[in-house]
Amino acid sequence: MVRKIDHIGIAVPSLEQGLGFYRALGLECTGRETVESQKVEVAFIEVGESRVELLEPTSPESPIARFLEKRGQGIHHLCLQVQDLVERLAALKAAGVRLINETPVEGAGGCRVAFVHPASTGGVLVELSQPDPDGGP
Repeated sequence: MVRKIDHIGIAVPSLEQGLGFYRALGLECTGRETVESQKVEVAFIEVGESRVELLEPTSPESPIARFLEKRGQGIHHLCLQVQDLVERLAALKAAGVRLINETPVEGAGGCRVAFVHPASTGGVLVELSQPDPDGGP
C-alpha cells in the first residue's frame, strides 16, 4: 500500500545555494545528513505533509554527480512512502516492473529504500521508501 508522496528529490551542485530559494519562500531546512551508500549529502525541507529533498554529491562517483553532469540540476526522483517495501518490491517484480534495487538499501533517516527504473514508470525515477520503525522519516 502506498501511503503518500514522501518527497521530491532535487539534484543540486550545492545545498547552500539550493536552500536559498526555499528560505526566500519562508521555509527552513528541517534536517541534513550524509548518506554514504549514495555518496550524497541531503537537506530536507518540509512542505505540508511532504518534503523536498535537496541532494548534493559528495563524490564524482555519486549517482547525483553523474545526473548533474548529464542533465544539470533539477528534479531527480519522486519518492513514494509504502507500508511494506519488501512486499511492494515483490509485487512490482511479479508484474514485470524493472527494478534498480530488488532488495531495500539504507536511505536517509534510517529508512529503507529501493528505486524503480524510469523505463517502467513513464520516464520518472521512482524511489519507494519504508520509514524507520524506530521513528525516523
